[in-house]
Amino acid sequence: MNRNDVTEKIISTKVAKGLQWEAIAKKVGQSKEWTTALCLGQMTATAEQAKIVGKIFGLTAEEQKWLQVVPYKGSLPTPVPTDPLIYRWYEVVSVYGTTIKELIHEEFGDGIMSAIDFSMDIQREANPNGDRVNVVLSGKFLPYKQY
Repeated sequence: MNRNDVTEKIISTKVAKGLQWEAIAKKVGQSKEWTTALCLGQMTATAEQAKIVGKIFGLTAEEQKWLQVVPYKGSLPTPVPTDPLIYRWYEVVSVYGTTIKELIHEEFGDGIMSAIDFSMDIQREANPNGDRVNVVLSGKFLPYKQY
């Protein structure tokens, strides 16, 4: 057994029970974005969070322990993603990455946006021309230090 096995069990149980990430997140007490990342193998649960997720998905004590192991982050199977939705994010970074970098550096200076001290919010935005996906990424600015 490994973390991928637990992730697969979570996904198949979610489908079988018709569960929604937002409802799962409310039980866990975290955002739907973070909870989904946890269940997909990209975050580390506390013992209490693992117990809650375990109850929702029928996980054994051993499987719950796997939720508490720090995962290998990064879940894409190929360097350039082939899933159309994920590829569009790759496209956004390919086309706008240098613009994002330039504007962050102009506003903040030489540094990075943290993906550790980070939050994300994904919402549906009603629009008469077709609903829009509104994604807000918020990461702490970390300046490079001189030494």
